[in-house]
Amino acid sequence: MLVLASQDSGYHPPSIAEFFPPALLFEGTPFQIDRIMLIRVLMTVLLVGFFLIALRRPKIVPRGVQNLAEMGLDFVRVSIAEEILGKVNGKRFLPLLTTIFFMVWALNLSGVIPFLNMPSTAKIGVPLVLALLTYVVFNYAGIKAQGFGPYMKSNLFPPGIPKPLYLLVTPIEFVSTFLVRPFTLTVRLLANMIAGHMTLVLFFGAAWFLLFQAGSLLLAPVGVLSFGAGFIFTLFELLVQVLQAYVFTMLTAVYIDGALHAEH
Repeated sequence: MLVLASQDSGYHPPSIAEFFPPALLFEGTPFQIDRIMLIRVLMTVLLVGFFLIALRRPKIVPRGVQNLAEMGLDFVRVSIAEEILGKVNGKRFLPLLTTIFFMVWALNLSGVIPFLNMPSTAKIGVPLVLALLTYVVFNYAGIKAQGFGPYMKSNLFPPGIPKPLYLLVTPIEFVSTFLVRPFTLTVRLLANMIAGHMTLVLFFGAAWFLLFQAGSLLLAPVGVLSFGAGFIFTLFELLVQVLQAYVFTMLTAVYIDGALHAEH
């Protein structure tokens, strides 16, 4: 019924084209700017502004915005950096982990902000850059800690395995460590944000059509149900957004720790 109505009255279901909006500035150049890029810039400015305001006059007993900022910073420091890397290495890599966590969270959050309604991590650029950054950092940390030869040996020839099995294990370790990690980091974040956005657009778009455009009282209750489902899924999406920031940051810390401590 909805499909037939959509053909008659102009209902447009969500499509992948939403992630490729037309250029707004510098079209056809490497500096082309579209709506998603503007959202990234806006969310970055808001994120930086939040921390500047929260920490411009820090007090011993934090209140208000400062308290929120310090709670977030302490979460990354204690629950991710120190929990996985220990106090020494946790402090060493804390700026990187903090930046990744809050950047991913902020760019995810734009997906549920009215008039933005687009998670800017749902386009591959940001997830790919962050995954490549993680890749460079954990390999650099491992090579610096162990030396290039021992680092490659510890990754490709894990101890305690019969030598003939290296013919099977070494290619698997190479692919999983040096190829799969950046790929999975990128795709996990990208796919979750695309799926969340498409689901929200489907629920709210269908609700708008059924309530205000279909012109049928029989379809109105379905529209109400669709709106309610969209609201519930928005709450779920808020949870997914922060979880994706946590997972990305946590895996970054795990990869760094594994590179620093090959014996484990």
